[in-house]
Amino acid sequence: MSTVQHLEVIVEEPSTQSALQQLLPRILGPITFRIHAHQGKTDLLSMLPHRLQGYARFLRSNSRILVVVDRDDDDCTKLKARMEKAARGAGLPTRSTKPKAWTVVNRIAVEEMEAWFFGDWNAVKAAYPRVLANADAKAKYRNPDAIRGGTWEALERLLQKAGYLQPACARAKRRAPSPCTWIPPATARRASSNCARRWRR
Repeated sequence: MSTVQHLEVIVEEPSTQSALQQLLPRILGPITFRIHAHQGKTDLLSMLPHRLQGYARFLRSNSRILVVVDRDDDDCTKLKARMEKAARGAGLPTRSTKPKAWTVVNRIAVEEMEAWFFGDWNAVKAAYPRVLANADAKAKYRNPDAIRGGTWEALERLLQKAGYLQPACARAKRRAPSPCTWIPPATARRASSNCARRWRR
């Protein structure tokens, strides 16, 4: 298996793309990457077979493909099987089927990206200085993977209380500063078990 020099990343939406633009350089080092954002999970999954077939025609031997989707309410086994089927149909080996000679790695995010932010509250405070300083010490936020009602919704409420977001701007976070600028990946790994699973190699 050749040394990896480039990574193609396929994600659901621009907000994930924005976060990974900040995080991946610190994780991948000299490995180059390109991120392709879709208009949601349905769009990604419907386009995935065609996109992977295109990669199969021109992808270099030193390049790999990472596909990341949210679990949402889907059955993880069925969702992973659908992703694996798309790679198999394109003739591209996956890490699940050929651990030592793979081209595609499919990953399912069990929790929302915002769980990372609760995993390193110092990064959130650096991006939004007026936010509640000790929010991560409160019982309901202490475990980023067990926040009830959704991690994005919880983060949105805290940002609104600090005067950063208006209620009508719920998904305008793409225009706001990203805490990912200040998150060391190692810190996120320690704080959130979902982060650990997501970054595990």
